[in-house]
Amino acid sequence: MDGPSPGGGPTRPASVESKASWRTAWLILAILSVSFGSSLLIVVGMKPIQESLGTDRSMVALAGAFLWVGTGAGGIFMGWLSDRIGVRATVAIGAGMIAAGLVLSSLGWIWSLFVGHALMGLFGNGGVYPPLLVYVSRWFDRRRGTAIALISSGQYVAGVVWPALFERVIASLGWQTLMAGFGVLVLVTLLPATLLLRPAPLPVVPQHLPHVTAGGRRIGGMHPNLVQVLLCVAGFCCCIPMSVPQAHLVAFCTDIGISPTTSATMLSVMLASAFIARQAWGALADRIGGLRTIMVGSACQALAISAFSLTQDEAGLFAVSAAFGFGFSGIIPAYSVAIRDIFPPSEASWRMPLTLFTAMSGMAAGSWFAGFLYDQFGYYAPAFTTGIVFNIVNLAIIGFLVVRLTGGRWANPYAAAG
Repeated sequence: MDGPSPGGGPTRPASVESKASWRTAWLILAILSVSFGSSLLIVVGMKPIQESLGTDRSMVALAGAFLWVGTGAGGIFMGWLSDRIGVRATVAIGAGMIAAGLVLSSLGWIWSLFVGHALMGLFGNGGVYPPLLVYVSRWFDRRRGTAIALISSGQYVAGVVWPALFERVIASLGWQTLMAGFGVLVLVTLLPATLLLRPAPLPVVPQHLPHVTAGGRRIGGMHPNLVQVLLCVAGFCCCIPMSVPQAHLVAFCTDIGISPTTSATMLSVMLASAFIARQAWGALADRIGGLRTIMVGSACQALAISAFSLTQDEAGLFAVSAAFGFGFSGIIPAYSVAIRDIFPPSEASWRMPLTLFTAMSGMAAGSWFAGFLYDQFGYYAPAFTTGIVFNIVNLAIIGFLVVRLTGGRWANPYAAAG
């Protein structure tokens, strides 16, 4: 289906995009700005929780790891469920499970912290972010990268808004009161918001996928599932270095003598930088494609995480935090863009959550392993070094895919795909 261009010139393909598409994207950004606050509670409260429970830092970090891996694993099932009962009901279930997980985590036992965060990941955030990511991708076909970047920035809006507030509430009321109270806030804000989610439009243009042979049996000369596996391994490797500063920045800064309030502000600066940069990364993905955007973002992330191991003064860490936020912010949305670039849209509901699962597993592994290395050595330099190694592996895999699937060209070969 084509539409005439202004002035009666050459026709151009019709598009599903409209003002309603952007209203939907902004609504999802607001929803995720609240839901992603739940994952920051354990980051800001890591040291108080550790001291309150009398356990190792790696044990507290393990609860955060359950949240990340649960979000990815739960997203596969909840993405499937969303196709059957609708995104509105799925997100409502997710909101309820986030609240339940936070209340359970607030009871003050290590087992309740583990079970609560696993529940919050599997059916809570897993029922909110992955289904909404697939959902918004169906509202866009020309500026999909920009839209995915926008809604994924909910994590960074949350990072700007919540950490300083969380730190103050923990100091005055304690982490348990904060967790239970935030669970109530999630319910009273997200449940009404789900009523505004409308059915996604049907695609108006059949998708043409470059580098797919007749019958769709090969992509760049490889089986489609092999390409999927490589993307998943790459996502796991890039999220290990990504997770170390995100999960441990506040604890790292307080360990070297920076005040808790300033440390929480530094986390906000990192995520504010990520929010601003993510919009540029999304526009870049629309121009050069998801794979190349992953490669450029991963290279920037590798440089920034290297700087963490070389800097310990306050001003320098603010600068490095901002640079790290700039580097990593475009990577995860670009994986979603790459999946929609490479594979048919009918496969998005399981391929996108699967890729997110392996990426979130990398976040979980990196978060826990950094805490484990800290317990072994008493400082974070080994964790940063480990992150650099995994980042290099990611660059090697993505570089291989860029050459095989795009022939090394920098113009986006998928720009015409629906």
